[in-house]
Amino acid sequence: MTNAEGPPIPVIIDCDTGVDDALALLFAVRHPGLDLRAVTCVAGNTDVFGVVRNTLTVLEQAGAGDIPVARGAERPLIEAVRTARHVHGQDGMGDLGLPAPTRRAVDVDAVTLLRREILASPRPVTLIPMAPLTNIALLLRLYPEVARGIERIVFMGGAVATGNATPVAEFNVWHDPEAAAILLTAGVPITMYGLDVFQRVLVPAADVQRLRRSSEPRLRLAGELLAHRDPATSGDPTPTGGIGDAGAVCAVVDPAGITTRLLPVEVSLAPGPTRGQTIVDRRPRPGESEIHEGRREQQQLVDVALDVDVDRFVKLYLATLEGV
Repeated sequence: MTNAEGPPIPVIIDCDTGVDDALALLFAVRHPGLDLRAVTCVAGNTDVFGVVRNTLTVLEQAGAGDIPVARGAERPLIEAVRTARHVHGQDGMGDLGLPAPTRRAVDVDAVTLLRREILASPRPVTLIPMAPLTNIALLLRLYPEVARGIERIVFMGGAVATGNATPVAEFNVWHDPEAAAILLTAGVPITMYGLDVFQRVLVPAADVQRLRRSSEPRLRLAGELLAHRDPATSGDPTPTGGIGDAGAVCAVVDPAGITTRLLPVEVSLAPGPTRGQTIVDRRPRPGESEIHEGRREQQQLVDVALDVDVDRFVKLYLATLEGV
């Protein structure tokens, strides 16, 4: 498996678990090239209390070690909470009827845990936010000194082309646009794993069914989650399964699996139909706006994922979960 040699990469996941967040956690726990130091939770796919419950449940089902989990922001910086239960089920986890976890969250908030783990890590940490970016924005504003302990931020969010929350805005960024804008001021390398690649990594139906039939609880859970993430018609008896957020974790383990380009990115904060859009400037030269009105303030340069090796990531995901 990629990155199995050398010391594991210290990572912290910020999530709103969530069906595909759960798929990502199952992968992160199992991959030998990752040292999952903490998981922080934020409102998004469901309310933050449900996110904490789901996260603890997944870690328990995965047989994870003693990984600290902390509850974070209950709502975006400005907006009201707008969940995605219509996608992820009323419990945020596909309504699979999983048992309540016996694990408990730590007694500090998410921002405190993020700061503590980043500053305590012997090596710079890679942050993997897969949710609305409220916790990360609060961290960067309250404790800007943590930037020196962050190697890179690989976030699932945004879109170059088409959105899902609106025609142009992806859910995580749309849910808290101000927080996403703050992320872009982090002063560390950033990779955007957006909808353009997110929607393409699909596990074939035969593999989904094999996982669903497994006697291993974690593999069976992965199969049920993948079946719920069928990007086509929900009534298909043998659905394919999108790994969704897990692709961002795959990109940390195997960055060569995505094709990126360093591009200026900004977030639309104005009210109206473009709010929450990630505006990615792919033009080869300045346009008439800059010529006639003057160049705007320099935008943050972000490694934007424009393409993904689907077969490579599917094989990586399945081999990691199944211990091949």
